[in-house]
Amino acid sequence: MHMVVLTKGVPDFREGQVSFNEEGHLERGKTPTVMNPNDQFALDAALQMRVQHGGKISVMSMGPPGYKEVLQEAMSSAYADDLYLVSDREMAAADTWATAITLSSAIEKLGVPDLVFAGFKTADGETGHTGPQTDWCLDMPLLTHVISLDVDEAEGTVRAKRLVEGDIAEIETVETSLPAFVVADPEFEASYRSARERLTLKDLRAETQERAANFEEYLTVWDHADINVDPDYIGLDGSPTIVSSVDPIPKAPAEREATMVDPADVESMSEVLDVMQSASGESAAAAGGAGDD
Repeated sequence: MHMVVLTKGVPDFREGQVSFNEEGHLERGKTPTVMNPNDQFALDAALQMRVQHGGKISVMSMGPPGYKEVLQEAMSSAYADDLYLVSDREMAAADTWATAITLSSAIEKLGVPDLVFAGFKTADGETGHTGPQTDWCLDMPLLTHVISLDVDEAEGTVRAKRLVEGDIAEIETVETSLPAFVVADPEFEASYRSARERLTLKDLRAETQERAANFEEYLTVWDHADINVDPDYIGLDGSPTIVSSVDPIPKAPAEREATMVDPADVESMSEVLDVMQSASGESAAAAGGAGDD
């Protein structure tokens, strides 16, 4: 069974990592890039299928050369066999539709796999469009908000439990034929119940350590000509999205004041210790009071 997992690099939005210019706009060049957090659930789902049914995992991303490290992380996480980076200037500034056309063309060049996995949405776009739009281009059955998965290779089917959003959270079970496209929900949890599965997982982990360390030997880079797409349909030229305006991100007001203390200043350090002991005593008293109720 062949599985393809789509992933993307996004800005590291952790405190202290994001860089903004004077207008409050994100400076991507000065902000570290990390793997999109929601893609981890897609990687987990693919790895579970690999452990249970064998086969191979390919991880694919569309983006600049810097995404190579993102793919390396994905290889380490899903114990992938090979990596594909679809990258050139013609693909720059693509919206979700142009991205979907590019990714689906690259997947077709690989040969349509049994399962394609994508994350729920990206941390920098939040649209949730890319997975379903890529699926539309591939014309596969689509399973979204998947929280658990089971494949019957003999019957050529995949059964999934998925979240249904409404007035209350419901879970429904659906089944469709392979090949299929799966969008993993953040509630997805991989499960390895048997000893065989846990041993297989251990073996795969050991095999991947060396492969991930030399990941570029398993990396293929394609440009738009390699995947046979017209530049007019990808990148900025192929993006129907029109951005009317971009609002700066307001800076949060500072709520704390910092006092600089020289560690060599004995008197100042004594004051710091007094404050810490006082706060510790207040916390302990509050905890004791709560327990007396």
